[in-house]
Amino acid sequence: MSENTRIIFIGSPPSPYTRKMIALMRYRQIPYKVIWGNPQELLTNGSLSHLNIEPAKPNLQPTFLLPDQTGELKAYTDSTPLIRSFETEFEIRKCIPKDKFLSFLNYLLEDFADEWVTKYMFHYRWHFDEDIDNAGTLLPLNQFVNLDEDSLASFKKYISERQVSRLGVVGSSEITAETIEKSFKRFLSLLEKHFSIFPFLLGKRPASADFAMFGQLSQLVGFDPTSRKIAHEISPRTVAWVSLMEDLSGLEVSDQDWDNFVYYRKNPRGNHLELWHHISGCRQWFKVLRNTATHDIIQTMEMKENP
Repeated sequence: MSENTRIIFIGSPPSPYTRKMIALMRYRQIPYKVIWGNPQELLTNGSLSHLNIEPAKPNLQPTFLLPDQTGELKAYTDSTPLIRSFETEFEIRKCIPKDKFLSFLNYLLEDFADEWVTKYMFHYRWHFDEDIDNAGTLLPLNQFVNLDEDSLASFKKYISERQVSRLGVVGSSEITAETIEKSFKRFLSLLEKHFSIFPFLLGKRPASADFAMFGQLSQLVGFDPTSRKIAHEISPRTVAWVSLMEDLSGLEVSDQDWDNFVYYRKNPRGNHLELWHHISGCRQWFKVLRNTATHDIIQTMEMKENP
């Protein structure tokens, strides 16, 4: 595929995976054309039906229209393999670290975003009445902003009932609600601490995990009322980060940014709190307060203790 060829894909603004891929394409400076709408409808009965492309199964957003090995356009939906395919096709501004350790960590965080943070998103969108009303109203309008009131009411009822009935599919219920909500708040607290030091998940350069996390948080922070309020209360840095992630096309990066994150650390003179691992004995992790100038051990403590 030529680096000057615009990649076409179909999606919608309230789709976290659409937002994930748009932000990634912008950052990587890959030419693209996004078409708002339902992929199956556009490809079967809509403006793209003349292409004779069979819709992907299941019908997910975003749907990319890419040439296969024979050059024929096909529909593809899974963002994770698509990102890795683009890594081989486009040379500049890659988002998968070369370092094997960092690449694994990136994949783990990307998968966490795609498979767990999306549970936060779906739960907050369809569990609380205010959020159900919000999503039920806005989702149809994101497809057809000029819907008449009767059609909007009909679509709102259909979408809301359908999505609320699917809460159990993603593991959201009255039993699991407390666990999901506690996890979301703990997640925000961790991000608040991290973003006080680094601008991205893996240091000073964004990776695919950043875009996966951004996709879900674009909805949790920017679309759904309950989760948005919680995010503003717990992690204003995350709220700001979501805005910055929207378009990183002008960010200057280098491979050294990831190397610095893995291999370079501040080495302050004096007392320093460290994590130690007793690999040859009990194999426990514990904390050590050590003087970096004299190597004196000031104090040792369990992980739950503080100096």
